[in-house]
Amino acid sequence: MTLQQIQYLIAISEAGSISKASEVLYISQPSLTSAVKEVENELGILIFNRTRRGVTLTNDGREFLMHARQLYSQYEALQERYSGTKGIRKKFSVSTQHYSFAVKAFVEMIKNSDTSKYEFAVMETKTREVISDVASNKSEIGILYLSDFNQNAVQRLLASGGLEFHPLIDCRAYVYLYKDHPLAGKKSIRFEELQDYPCVAFDQGDNGSFYFSEEILSEYEYARLIRTNDRATNLNLMVGLNGYTLCSGIICEELNGSDYIAVPYEEDDDHPNSIMHIGYITTANSVLSPMGERYIEALKMYLSAD
Repeated sequence: MTLQQIQYLIAISEAGSISKASEVLYISQPSLTSAVKEVENELGILIFNRTRRGVTLTNDGREFLMHARQLYSQYEALQERYSGTKGIRKKFSVSTQHYSFAVKAFVEMIKNSDTSKYEFAVMETKTREVISDVASNKSEIGILYLSDFNQNAVQRLLASGGLEFHPLIDCRAYVYLYKDHPLAGKKSIRFEELQDYPCVAFDQGDNGSFYFSEEILSEYEYARLIRTNDRATNLNLMVGLNGYTLCSGIICEELNGSDYIAVPYEEDDDHPNSIMHIGYITTANSVLSPMGERYIEALKMYLSAD
């Protein structure tokens, strides 16, 4: 098995068909088909299911591609560091839960980078997809949080994907709401005071579990709950319906505006507070690329100044 064959297999999995991959790679379809068969015969597994619509990964293929992407990513990192090749646009991607501070750090990183030499991507997405993106090397870095409630479930998923968690900051829960919300003037807000208003939470998909919720204190029973899939909709619902969400209290006014505030959550015996251990995930024992190091530095600078 060669690095070129690995490149072909990755391209086929991303394109979803051998014909589309051949167009991207400028390689004939018979050559790609032959490369797939050679690797499958060598490994003794079936990597792709063939259908009229294209190809899909088998279970063995999915596991193989996870490791293959990690290997090929390291090969590309070596090329970047030592080849001195010019004119090739490098790629850097971050997947994150819906955190404005993660986007703000991304902005600051790009301001100090040569955008003509990089193809950048930042994706606010579901918790499982943050983990999946990093495990498959679609993204170098993922941003999420652990708590006493979700830690066991999330850590099991990280371990199965060969990932590790690096802590950045610990935060207690805040109630995030519009500045004209009836509770906005309070110094702290108790759980019972929230029951007349809708809680806004990010949808985690059909396979979503409350262990993968982006909002702290997701284990509590909320009288009114609305699920969304983007940050702008959340903000609109806070204005239009006096909605609220539970967050870390780290708010980027530059991106979200100054019309929203974070009020400390006041715990009681039945509804205690909790700590969000916010951090980033990478493949285990990997070395960050120069751009990855720059992004983490920008994150740390923003969080330490907040």
